[in-house]
Amino acid sequence: MRQVMKPLPGKITCYIKQIVLKKLFNSYWPAILWSAIVIILLCIPGSDLPDESSFLEIPYFDKWVHFGIFALFVTLWCWAVSLKSQTGLVKKFILITISGIALGYLLELAQKYLVPNRDYDLWDVVADGIGTVIGLLFSLKVFIKK
Repeated sequence: MRQVMKPLPGKITCYIKQIVLKKLFNSYWPAILWSAIVIILLCIPGSDLPDESSFLEIPYFDKWVHFGIFALFVTLWCWAVSLKSQTGLVKKFILITISGIALGYLLELAQKYLVPNRDYDLWDVVADGIGTVIGLLFSLKVFIKK
C-alpha cells in the first residue's frame, strides 16, 4: 500500500517558511544575487536597453541608476559581512567599497570593449563611485554596533 503524506498544519508550514527565509536573508545570498544582477544589467547590449526618453524625462536618469545600483551593492555586502562578525568591520567595509569602485570601472571597460552598442562613460564611473561611498557611509552608520 502506498502511504500518502498529510500536509503539515498551517502554523508549522508558516514557521518552516520563516526559518528558511531567515536563513536565506541572514547569509551572503542577497549580496551575491545583487552582484550577479549588476553584472548582467551592465553587460546588456545597448540595442536591448529601453529608450531613456521613456523614463519620465528625469535628468541624468542613467547616472541615478548607476548611483543606486552601487549604493545597494555596497550596502548588501556590508550587511552580509556584519551578520557574521563585528570585528574589523570598518576595514572590511572599506575593502568592499574599493571592490565596488573597481567593479564599476571594470564593467565600464567591458562596456567599451566587449559589449555591443555600449560605450565607456567616465560619468558612469563617477556615479558608481559616489554610490559606493554613500553605501559605505550608510553601512558604517547602520551596521556597526557601538
